[in-house]
Amino acid sequence: MYDIAVVGSGFAGSITAMIAKRLGLSVVLLERGRHPRFMIGESSTPLSNLLLEELAIRYDLPAIRPLTKWGSWQQHYPQVACGLKRGFTFYNHALGCPDIPDPTRRNQLLVAASPHDGIADTHWYRADLDAFLVDEAQNIGVEYVDGIKLDSYTALDGWAELAGAKDGRSTAIRARFVVDATGPRGFLHRVLNLSEATLTDYPLTEALYSHFSSVDRLRPHATSSEVPPYPVEDAAVHHVFDGGWIWMLRFNNGVTSAGVAATHQLAAKLSLKDGATAWHRLLQLIPSLEKQFIGAKAEQQFTHVKRLSFMSSDIQRERWAMLPSAAGFVDPLLSTGFPLTLLGISRLADMLQHDWQSPRFDERMKTYARQTSQEIEATARLVSALYANMNNFPVFTALSLLYFAAASFSETARRLEKPELASSFLLCDHPTFGPRCKELLARARQVETRMDADALIIDVMHAIEPLDVAGLCRQDRDNWYPVDAEDLFRGASKVNATRDDIERLLQRYRFYI
Repeated sequence: MYDIAVVGSGFAGSITAMIAKRLGLSVVLLERGRHPRFMIGESSTPLSNLLLEELAIRYDLPAIRPLTKWGSWQQHYPQVACGLKRGFTFYNHALGCPDIPDPTRRNQLLVAASPHDGIADTHWYRADLDAFLVDEAQNIGVEYVDGIKLDSYTALDGWAELAGAKDGRSTAIRARFVVDATGPRGFLHRVLNLSEATLTDYPLTEALYSHFSSVDRLRPHATSSEVPPYPVEDAAVHHVFDGGWIWMLRFNNGVTSAGVAATHQLAAKLSLKDGATAWHRLLQLIPSLEKQFIGAKAEQQFTHVKRLSFMSSDIQRERWAMLPSAAGFVDPLLSTGFPLTLLGISRLADMLQHDWQSPRFDERMKTYARQTSQEIEATARLVSALYANMNNFPVFTALSLLYFAAASFSETARRLEKPELASSFLLCDHPTFGPRCKELLARARQVETRMDADALIIDVMHAIEPLDVAGLCRQDRDNWYPVDAEDLFRGASKVNATRDDIERLLQRYRFYI
């Protein structure tokens, strides 16, 4: 019998269990499989790392803090594989057509996330990282049980009972509260037979992915003497085409995570269900990518996901709650999963710290569920609009900047210790940007003419400008956006800060090498 049972020992479950243990609660962490195991959901962001660092400091988890930057990760845990992520790279392709030189950068978008490697973000090689976090959870006293197959949840008077089997023997665990960290369509959604909520106007999508070795690095056309703001593949790389996109994430152990997400229509055309055959068929339609994979080998069996997006109709009830990663999933595009989940963990941790076993706990849990649902829906609106414009890269680029404007504003506000300025993901509850963004994304799904597109792009830039602390409105950058301190200085008033406030932030952030 425990205060908290956390089901699922991915990064989110282990971190939640560690926090609960630090708060003095008895905790059991339950895992169906065994570590290490193959898992995707791998690319961190500046906001993700900032949230993770806040949790590590607030709840006395010093072992986690080095994981928030590439430099400190390499210094403290070189044995735990990860990848260097300096930014977000996008390339536009027409399937079946050769890539052509792009001197005006109309078919690319590079958005830097850090000024140098030392404080860069990372791609998480989940087999290593999840195993590391489970070990750390046990080190601080979390009880861990793996190989347990749970098949029922029963609400009792003051308790919840989880029943199943381990090593062929019946097992029952009771807890005052259950946290589901098992991912989309996971434990509670399955055993409680919950229905799925509808993500409004969101396209049906599929995915196909694996891990690969011996993937060659991209060799961009030498059309300019200008140097990109970071090495283009030390990033979350997105290859975008009509109806879908391919991701590539490189790790420092020689493995590359790669896969495709596509609408049902394109997935059927490509026959993604055919696995490796479909993957090679797709690569043949993008010559530059085909060259990169000539000598590559799939190190895992291909995984085909027939329906990628998901949101549960229920996110919490009296004695349980789902983390955002179990409550819903939209798409890997823009690496939104980590910050959504870490925001949810932060909110849940605050409730456990201040309202555990108090009358306010249930009401705060309802607020948590509402916020989680709103943020998943806001993410779905953005990604839906991006899918609708994968054949219109100028509009796709402008819509992407809505994300980068909200993210960079949120990061800056939190670094200035002003989280009240950015209390929601994508600023979806911001009094002006939230409604404006919703309106623009609805329009973006209806773009039909060049005039529609041009007007939308102008209006997107107008919406971004009051929040732009990253120079995203600068036309002279031609789709290459570095991290530049001067952009922060110019945008200081937008986050209620002075030039001196920004200078102190940069020094604390170790912005300068």
